[in-house]
Amino acid sequence: MGISFTGLRAAMKATMGVVFPPQCPGCGAVVAEDGGLCAECWRDTEFIGPCACGRCGAPVPGDGAPVRDEAALLCDDCLVIDRPWRRGRAAVVYAGTGRRLALALKHGDRVDLAPVLGQWVGRAAAPLVRPGMLVVPVPVHPRRLMARKYNQAALLSAQVARMHGLRHMPGALIRTRHTPMQDHGSVGDRVGNVAGALAVPARSRACIEGRAILLVDDVMASGATLAAATAALREAGSGPVAVAVLARAVKTPGRAADEPEE
Repeated sequence: MGISFTGLRAAMKATMGVVFPPQCPGCGAVVAEDGGLCAECWRDTEFIGPCACGRCGAPVPGDGAPVRDEAALLCDDCLVIDRPWRRGRAAVVYAGTGRRLALALKHGDRVDLAPVLGQWVGRAAAPLVRPGMLVVPVPVHPRRLMARKYNQAALLSAQVARMHGLRHMPGALIRTRHTPMQDHGSVGDRVGNVAGALAVPARSRACIEGRAILLVDDVMASGATLAAATAALREAGSGPVAVAVLARAVKTPGRAADEPEE
């Protein structure tokens, strides 16, 4: 009696699981399933739930009661900052294991993390998804792309598009000039640094015209880069823009927010 292809594949997967057991993406410890965090890294990761700012995704205080209207919740920053996008979500706080994983993907050549982290972003972005949306990553300048060899935002957005069955358009935005790293500047400096640095190329304008956009990046701090990207999309005739990021830098009592490069 022969074995089915499905059975053979399951047997091979089980064998591989014995020879190469799943590892925690945060520390490499053996875990029960692919993509799972070990107990220590789980405790060190602050996943952002539904009690979050509907505009930028930062966690906001709650009493544990169900959130009736997530979009109506706004953090202190978004009460005074005019965000050009409509809604936003983030998967984790940029601290602890979340910070380490974001940095490993961005600067550590850990492209193997993209499937897991992309799924985190995809789950966080679920309330933003609508039929016919285009998924667009924040681009990097060709000079930085040559040095890094990949765009971490595009790796995440590809996973998000696949997860929700949406069209992925990694070329919908381009960097028109190289900008310095945005890791320690003030909000004003960050805004000025990226002003006019992103654009929609002529070849992509017809595709995005009137279409809702899900804009994806790895980290949001001030939101300056996402604002510049949203402005470029809207100026090119896109429909409403929502944003989804892997990690959101936030302020906590007694400690300023980590200042990641945007």
